[in-house]
Amino acid sequence: MSENSHDDGSTPATAPDETPDNHAWIAPLISSVVTVPSGLLALLYGALSPMECGSCNGAVSERFHDSFMTAWTVLCIGLILALILLIAAWAVPHQLRYAARRVGLALTAPATVMVAFVAFMALVDWP
Repeated sequence: MSENSHDDGSTPATAPDETPDNHAWIAPLISSVVTVPSGLLALLYGALSPMECGSCNGAVSERFHDSFMTAWTVLCIGLILALILLIAAWAVPHQLRYAARRVGLALTAPATVMVAFVAFMALVDWP
C-alpha cells in the first residue's frame, strides 16, 4: 500500500455540516419585529422634520434646508441598507453552520436603523 491510502481505519473527510436548524426563524423574526417599526418611526420623524423650520426664513431656512437634504439622504440610504440586511437574515440557509451569520445579520439590521437615525439627527442644522 502507498502512504497516501486511507486504509488506516480513519474515516474520510465528510461534507460540511448540513444539519437543519429548527430555530433558524427566531433571530430574523425578532429582528423584523424591532427593525420594521423602528425604521418606520425614523422615516416618519424624518419626513415630519421640515415642519420644525416652517416659520424660518432667510439664512436660517437655507442652512436648515441644505443640512436636511443631506441628512434625509443619509437616513434613506441607512433604512434601505437595514432592509437589505433584514432580507439577508431571512435568506440565509436554515442550517446550523450558518447560524452565526444569520444572528449577525439579524442584529445588524436594527443597529443600522439606529445609526442612520442618529446620523440624521446629527447632520440636520436645527433652528
